[in-house]
Amino acid sequence: MIMQFSEKELIIQLIKQEVVPAIGCTEPVAVAFAVAKATEILGVIPDQIKVYLSANVLKNAMGVGIPGTGMIGLPIAVALGALIGKSEYQLEVLKDLAPEAVIRGKQMIADKKINISLKKDAPDRLYIEAIVTKGNETAKTVVCSEHTKIVTVEKNGTILFEEPLTNTSEEKTQSCDLNLEKVYRFSMDTPLEEIRFILESARLNKAAAFSAFQHQYGHALGKTLVASYEKGIMGNSMLPKILACTSAACDARMAGAMIPVMTNSGSGNQGITATLPVVVYAEETGKSEEALIRALTLSHLTVIYIKQSMGRLSALCGCVVASTGSACGITYLMGGGYREIGYAVQNMIANLAGVICDGAKPSCSLKVSSSVTTALFAAMMAMEGKYVTSVEGIIDENVDKSIQNLTRIASEGMNETDKMILEIMTTK
Repeated sequence: MIMQFSEKELIIQLIKQEVVPAIGCTEPVAVAFAVAKATEILGVIPDQIKVYLSANVLKNAMGVGIPGTGMIGLPIAVALGALIGKSEYQLEVLKDLAPEAVIRGKQMIADKKINISLKKDAPDRLYIEAIVTKGNETAKTVVCSEHTKIVTVEKNGTILFEEPLTNTSEEKTQSCDLNLEKVYRFSMDTPLEEIRFILESARLNKAAAFSAFQHQYGHALGKTLVASYEKGIMGNSMLPKILACTSAACDARMAGAMIPVMTNSGSGNQGITATLPVVVYAEETGKSEEALIRALTLSHLTVIYIKQSMGRLSALCGCVVASTGSACGITYLMGGGYREIGYAVQNMIANLAGVICDGAKPSCSLKVSSSVTTALFAAMMAMEGKYVTSVEGIIDENVDKSIQNLTRIASEGMNETDKMILEIMTTK
């Protein structure tokens, strides 16, 4: 398969668009981003803020810590977006946060200046509408389909900017026309210097994990796994090291640590899960920098490929997809080629399809650890020539068709599941 230069450049651009740093869970951060942009258009700090959100954005923002605040949920994220947010920072919109702003944000909440509502019949699973008001002045922004994609800007009823509500992810898929073999060939054949930037994901996400080892974040699963070395429960082998490092970074992020992580397809947990298992495996086995770069590229691009047909948000846990990427990267580091990587993907889909997403929260580290364990098992099986066949469940003989089966279930088949999850979360 010969890859055209223009297509290679498109894929590099796509990776750079989808693998970006963020501080905090990306759904409340995206809401803060929308409010920050609306406030900038208004020109003053508003005295009233109304936010309308799709169900999936609400679900992923209800139980997660907001960085630097010690608080959980959307109201403080909305307040800080208006008070100190800078839209130019994108998913790091709150990085200028100081304690004084948190005090002001709490007062804004106490004064009932913030109203958050469900947007019924939202045109996309990822939809945020922010309306800010000061006296007779009003500004509005709409973010849709991607966490920082502004599709509407209004001031006092006059539209300043607007573009059609299209699925940008689908457009990118068409422009790059990805499949698993193309993902593999790109990762193996692209000159190293052109993809070296992917090492930044290793640096950021390792730093998040190491910070978690020094603090008590969330359920502290990473620290618990480290303690298991000393207790002799799991031993000081590669698997618990991979689990501890990956879970620790998730612990920090979900608890609201003021630490940037490298995301993938709009999710920090996906970025962490696509990165750290590959990094720890490479370090533990003494792989070269080139091998690590190519493995990380393979992992991240696999996740991007799968997520583009599944959508940013769904009822399927994103860690299922991200760990499928890390399974591919680990299989490559084990010496596997395209055939074995395809086997690993089939094994992952057969095992983890159906794991639900019930919002972003500290216990996400448990799902991360389960999915990463499965990734290692899938890679080990693949290297032995063992894989789930097309007579079993949703697996097709063609690996790309298996991926399509998974994403169809996530984006179409689990819609009622998604509604029930939100109903349970909002009525308990």
